[in-house]
Amino acid sequence: MSAPLYVAVGAAATAGTTTAAGATEHRPLIITLFGLFVVATLVITVWAGRQTKDAADFYAGGRQFTGFQNGLAISGDYMSAASFLGIAGAIALFGYDGFLYSIGFLVAWLVALLLVAEPLRNSGRYTMGDVLAYRMRQRPVRTAAGTSTIVVSIFYLLAQMAGAGVLVSLLLGITSDLGKIVIVSLVGLLMILYVTIGGMKGTTWVQMIKAVLLIAGTLLITFLVLVKFNFNISDLLGKAADNSGQGAKFLEPGLKYGKDSITKLDFISLGLALVLGTAGLPHILIRFYTVPTAKAARKSVNWAIGIIGAFYLMTIVLGFGAAALLKRADIIASNKAGTTAAPLLAQEIGGGADSTGGAVLLAVISAVAFATILAVVAGLTLASSSSFAHDIYVNVIRKGKATEKEEVRAARWSTVVIGAVAIGLGALARDLNVAGLVALAFAVAASANLPTILYSLFWKRFTTQGALWSIYGGLVSSVVLVLFSPVVSGKPTSMFKGADFYWFPLENPGIISIPLGFLLGWLGTVLSKEKADPQKFAELEVRSLTGTGAH
Repeated sequence: MSAPLYVAVGAAATAGTTTAAGATEHRPLIITLFGLFVVATLVITVWAGRQTKDAADFYAGGRQFTGFQNGLAISGDYMSAASFLGIAGAIALFGYDGFLYSIGFLVAWLVALLLVAEPLRNSGRYTMGDVLAYRMRQRPVRTAAGTSTIVVSIFYLLAQMAGAGVLVSLLLGITSDLGKIVIVSLVGLLMILYVTIGGMKGTTWVQMIKAVLLIAGTLLITFLVLVKFNFNISDLLGKAADNSGQGAKFLEPGLKYGKDSITKLDFISLGLALVLGTAGLPHILIRFYTVPTAKAARKSVNWAIGIIGAFYLMTIVLGFGAAALLKRADIIASNKAGTTAAPLLAQEIGGGADSTGGAVLLAVISAVAFATILAVVAGLTLASSSSFAHDIYVNVIRKGKATEKEEVRAARWSTVVIGAVAIGLGALARDLNVAGLVALAFAVAASANLPTILYSLFWKRFTTQGALWSIYGGLVSSVVLVLFSPVVSGKPTSMFKGADFYWFPLENPGIISIPLGFLLGWLGTVLSKEKADPQKFAELEVRSLTGTGAH
């Protein structure tokens, strides 16, 4: 090993030790803040659970939330660990190319607003499967929709679990793999409690509180970073570029995605997945059913765009602030993917690892990030358990003959099973970049769900065969490409570090799987022997515009 490399490794080790020491000294404060949030949210969940009387309450919160409340909850659901931890880390390590996540996550809401929000809310009752199955054969389409929802949700859950493991391990000084797995398991247990007890009402209130906490915490750190640079953005960017070791390249496109033709294709693939994925994410789609009218659904998205847009502007300051004020080696030493850049920035801006101010800010921001993770995993678990119970159990297994009590019981049991699966997979994914993991979930959603939703709502000739080809084709292609990509094997940051069986060179499959999902939907329809029912399409069209007959 060369002398410079020895120095780099030594510096990294020292940085990790310093952070752990700073966290250890103020561990009671950190545990107290975590504990307060968990207790408060569990109290809210129990209160909401007592008001959950039937399936409409469990799945849609009784459709009693206002446009503003739902917009706040959507923001809480959407601003995940990927947003807060992953994007800040990506910007801190890769500059401009890391910022592309912020752009993609925000622009995606225009697709959701213009194409999906209102017609989906008007056309369905509880799940995406309600809309897809209206003019198709119920059982095969609901089975496909339920399967897709569960797979997308589990991919997204992986990211949140990975973020939770990294975050709490940093704060509590846990370095062993077993300790991190225990943390992931505890997050999974809390997630199961939130959903089984509180249903949609409890989950929504947790998401609203978390959104307020996240915006407040992010605003505080953003303000303190700007104060540090006298509100001079140019100075901030200049210091970030100098401190990164990359110079001007840090502020230009290409540091991560411009090295060769493969990384450029990966950038296009990532962009497609981010922009088109939101409109197919199950935990976002079910939020449109919690409001009483289509107007409230539109208002929800408008509020969400405003809140989320402000948040992503602040992630730019967080990311470049971390690059300017922290050493790159320190960030990587704490977490290879940069996931802990935002908490480390909070510690630094508060006075450093050995200061009370630094420890307090680190604890506050980390507690907010932990709240973020718990709120999002609750929403994801609710989406997948709702889809299993409503689409697969009631309409496929029981052929529509289950009582509401049996349906809600099935949803609660499926929550336990999905939670257990998420815990197991989350333990494996604990060292991956959470923004990258979420981008994969977006790719699967955009490949399997979005083509089928758009074809169902807007194409008169669309048939059951087209829907099945689109869902299963998009789902299988995206998952297979991910399994044989560098995300899973072949790189130091892969899920299985010692293995090397990848043959697909891109980290995100969107550029292949999304067009394939649309193509298969069209091909399955034109090759289908059955004809679409024009009367059913006319009814769905009226329903999507007016909401008549859906609720």
